Amino acid sequence: MRYQDDGPIGYYFEEVEIGQTMVTRGRTVTEADIVQFAGLTGDYNPMHTNAEYMKNHPMGQRVAHGMLTLSYAVGQLYQLGFMERTVLAFRGLEMKFSLPVLIGDTTHVRLTIKEKKEMKRLGGGIVTSEIKIINQEGKTVQSGTMELLLALKPG
Repeated sequence: MRYQDDGPIGYYFEEVEIGQTMVTRGRTVTEADIVQFAGLTGDYNPMHTNAEYMKNHPMGQRVAHGMLTLSYAVGQLYQLGFMERTVLAFRGLEMKFSLPVLIGDTTHVRLTIKEKKEMKRLGGGIVTSEIKIINQEGKTVQSGTMELLLALKPG
């Protein structure tokens, strides 16, 4: 991560390169995470919150909310620092949910820059990235694309 006089700074649009790949550290999903997410969102689907119900389900146990996993992925990406004070807007997201994330699973994210389009009228450029959320077994649990508006370099 780079720093200016007043703190850390991420990549500007011009500094991001097509093909560039970034990988986050892992994050283990806990029962407390699921309970808190259900309370925050109001999504008390028994697939997430009822252990007895899930004993007879084909998955055999509670699964994390797909949006919980995705929310953690966004946070994990932000922690990389490449968006620090240079991201102007989150413009779009398209994700496929392929495999369940269970209590105790550890996920990390791999982001690969696929496209760039300068948008001077917006003060930056659109960066389209391929996102893969990967579990501890190396299996992709969610994948898709994310679009961010990153600032142009000052001056």
